[in-house]
Amino acid sequence: MARISIDGVELTLMPPVRTEDEWIDYNQYRQQLQAAWLRLSDVDPPLNPRLIGEPGLGKTTLACAAARALRSDVYIFQCTVDTRPEDLVVTPVITGNRKIEYRASSVVSAMIRGGILILDEGNRMPEKAWASLAPLLDGRRYVDSTIAAIRIPAAPDFRMCVTMNDDSSVFDLPGYIQSRLKPKIELLPPPWAIKEEIVALKCPGVDAELLNRMFAELKARAAQQCGDSVRDILSLAQYARKLQHGNFDQPLRKAIEQILTAPGATAAT
Repeated sequence: MARISIDGVELTLMPPVRTEDEWIDYNQYRQQLQAAWLRLSDVDPPLNPRLIGEPGLGKTTLACAAARALRSDVYIFQCTVDTRPEDLVVTPVITGNRKIEYRASSVVSAMIRGGILILDEGNRMPEKAWASLAPLLDGRRYVDSTIAAIRIPAAPDFRMCVTMNDDSSVFDLPGYIQSRLKPKIELLPPPWAIKEEIVALKCPGVDAELLNRMFAELKARAAQQCGDSVRDILSLAQYARKLQHGNFDQPLRKAIEQILTAPGATAAT
């Protein structure tokens, strides 16, 4: 792992994420995200956009694809209800020779390296954790580590965005954080033609007949407002193909029963 010294304190950095997921753009979402990251002058700070939408829509995939298009390294921090302020900055680790090693989070690693940070499912994180990021999200662009007793500035090329699910199992963000996370880019489910393109791209081995029957079933379910996500559809296509390969009877029907939520039921998030 790479190391860097700040004010005499050595930090071990996290490596970037390697991801090759492709994003088929619609409604110009990728262009909106990249526009938010533009810096048109030295006094024009980049924005910190929020990507909001239902679970399984591809918000993280969109952010990764936008970052790769800018030839930037991608860092992802998965937010949870248990995230602590120090988890976002620097944590101490006791090494084998009983010395303390300071390890930078993916947030700080992205800041130092000038990469793009994705705070995934940001509204699952409590306010106390968000408070530690407040100076990073405005013109100051730094974080303080109380554990390492250092201030860490962000490189000029550092960018970030936050993905947020619109389900009910989340925290409400405090106003001073919401005001720093702009613009708000709300993703709508893609049209059927785009869904078919996504499946063709990510599940190339599924035969045309199975796909036709699958989308006929999905459209019938949409009429019943079942709310199948893009992630659900990809899982369905992959599993149906595996069942078909295993010579199961009615592979599509079995895959639907095991992958998708029954009409009228509430999906788990």
